[in-house]
Amino acid sequence: MTVTYDITNDVGKVRLLIGDKTIADPVFTDEELQYFITAEGSVNLGAAAALEAWAAQYGANADSEKIGDYAYTQSIVNKMLALAANLRAGAVNVPAMAWAEINVVEDD
Repeated sequence: MTVTYDITNDVGKVRLLIGDKTIADPVFTDEELQYFITAEGSVNLGAAAALEAWAAQYGANADSEKIGDYAYTQSIVNKMLALAANLRAGAVNVPAMAWAEINVVEDD
């Protein structure tokens, strides 16, 4: 199980996008992040899948808690899922292949 943070490779880019940059206490291993990238086909979609998996871990916890005068709500899941949705929406506008258009009109 490897954990690195190098934004010159795709795993590092996903770590940057999802905020999993603390190598001493990572959420995902490099192998897990590489799986998301491979399964989804791109860095942004891999990051979205990682965020969704991370949010699922939080989903098992209570949404809010009150202890005496102290209370909190767990809005991190909604924020993670919103970011994942933004990453997926942005990927829709990226062409699947980087082909240039062919000019079929002859110039005089």
